[in-house]
Amino acid sequence: MNYQLDETDIKILNHLQQHGRAQRNTIAEIVHLSVPSVSERMRKLEERGLISGYYAVLDPKKFNFDITAFIFVEVDGSEKYKNFVDSITQHPEVLECHSITGDGSHMLKVRTQNTESFEKFLSLIQSWEGVSRTRSNIVLSSFKETRELPIENTVETKK
Repeated sequence: MNYQLDETDIKILNHLQQHGRAQRNTIAEIVHLSVPSVSERMRKLEERGLISGYYAVLDPKKFNFDITAFIFVEVDGSEKYKNFVDSITQHPEVLECHSITGDGSHMLKVRTQNTESFEKFLSLIQSWEGVSRTRSNIVLSSFKETRELPIENTVETKK
């Protein structure tokens, strides 16, 4: 679905992507609008589903989550997908779960505290009905992780 956003909406969204805790008066100064106008725009962006939430980004290392891994899972048959997805959503170590093409049917991004907890979690996944194969890649270092979208050139804008 295409949304018509003006330059002010894009500035608000970009600022919120970088500073989720930004106060509305700060945003109002940046976009040269009143606080009530910014509040109304943000409310509309939320109602349209363009803003789905505001989150703190935590440093996993500070909480002893030293292992980041991607697990490719092959689930036998689409009739088993729902049970797999229901199971996976019950585990907080899974940060992302994607249905994919190529090698496997699903790709998971997980964080665990150490290799022992990773091995236990991997064994758990492998024990689920319908899981026929897994392939794991442990991340050695990360150079970029973001949830920011480059929205300037992807939406219809009005001036």
